[in-house]
Amino acid sequence: MEGAQQSPQKLDASRLLLMSGTLIGLSFPMAKLASANGLSPLFWAMLTSLGAVIALFPALWLQGRLQRPRGQHLRYCLIAGPLSFAAPNLLLVISVPHSGAGYTGLMFALSPLFTLVFATLLRQQTTSGLGVLGVVLGLLGASVVSVSRGSAADAPELGYMLLALCIPMLLAAGNIYRSWDWPPGAAADELALWSHGFASLSYLLLLITTSGPQSLFQFGLAPALSSAQLLIAAATAPLIFRLQQRGGPVLLSQLGYVAASVSMLISASLLGEQYPPGAWAGAAAIALGIAISSAAAKRHASLAEA
Repeated sequence: MEGAQQSPQKLDASRLLLMSGTLIGLSFPMAKLASANGLSPLFWAMLTSLGAVIALFPALWLQGRLQRPRGQHLRYCLIAGPLSFAAPNLLLVISVPHSGAGYTGLMFALSPLFTLVFATLLRQQTTSGLGVLGVVLGLLGASVVSVSRGSAADAPELGYMLLALCIPMLLAAGNIYRSWDWPPGAAADELALWSHGFASLSYLLLLITTSGPQSLFQFGLAPALSSAQLLIAAATAPLIFRLQQRGGPVLLSQLGYVAASVSMLISASLLGEQYPPGAWAGAAAIALGIAISSAAAKRHASLAEA
């Protein structure tokens, strides 16, 4: 009976992982298209959080669950919004036009490894020898991909490649924080709304400060693309917070696997991005490292339950 009761939750978490990872994977090639259409990185990143707010605010209001965050809820949203959404999304849209959607997607896939490292350093999770091997392989693969990408004829500047590498670090920090400081009894939708609300406010202030109020009227440059981004963001936000609540930081970080796969598939087939053999070898090493790290984490969880 116990196993039967646990199966639906595991299946639900797996579906959440697949659905949200696929939606996130679409954001990399879409960010490249946004740049080609003249949309600024700040405006495009703001759409990501704004879409979540537009979807969640009326839903919670109609359900009578719209409450102003206070105490730990307020602290959580003030920190989680900029750390987990504003900063990584901004780095993403800045990096993709220069480094490529496929490369940035691969760097995004390193978030599970960094999450495991941070969780181990903070003693939220112990790492076995197998886990260490997975981390080393993943980082080695990232180094190979970076060197291969950097030696290509159309190689981006080193600064943009390093920016892409900062994305999984910020995502990992956000994964750890959101699990560690999740307010007791808080609903996922409420936290998603206010976290994205504060992230949207961060974007708005930066956009007006750096480019002036007229920069808010970029929607007309690519209305269909912007509308699609709002819809994807609206669907992604509640899925991610439910996955965080039900799966924890390590499972949540595996969004990077799905997102990177979707991003590379679209980038190679529709955007014409090409990568040398060394980059694909590095991608294989990253995948192997991630698989080993995941196996180590599952083994550790099984031993802990036993």
